[in-house]
Amino acid sequence: MDLDTFNTSPEDALRPALRACCDVPSWVDAVLAGRPYADDAGVLRVADAAARRFTAADVERALAAHPRIGERAEGEHAEAAWSRREQAAVGTDQTTAQALAEGNRAYEERFGRVFLICASGLAADQVLAALHQRLGNTPDDEAAVVADELRRIALLRLEQVLTTEEVSA
Repeated sequence: MDLDTFNTSPEDALRPALRACCDVPSWVDAVLAGRPYADDAGVLRVADAAARRFTAADVERALAAHPRIGERAEGEHAEAAWSRREQAAVGTDQTTAQALAEGNRAYEERFGRVFLICASGLAADQVLAALHQRLGNTPDDEAAVVADELRRIALLRLEQVLTTEEVSA
């Protein structure tokens, strides 16, 4: 959608698209409250600032919409389609799939949540290297990394909404 459509569409029409970017109500509300925007950069600035205020509860809520890295998101909704595109470069061969599954298990045992990374443009070896490196983080350090990865994903998806998606997601 273009910026004019984003600025003038009813909030109820935009909420699904924004929730598909990041399912955090306070983030969605902040992005909507900033309208009208002068340019796309203004939308992204507000979205970025709102994402930098994510609480632990916000992150946990948003993580529920993200599949494990290496697993294909099911369905035709926007989140699933974006996830499949974002993970497109992550290999699907059996060796990679097994390494990702093992890494995901280790990560979930250590931190109690799915491993989240902004995978757009990353190859499987880069994702695996990040996963193994992050297993060494303290829980507090990792919580900050996860929140930042979620922020990056939300902004990437919001850019897509502003340039390619319809009002309803």
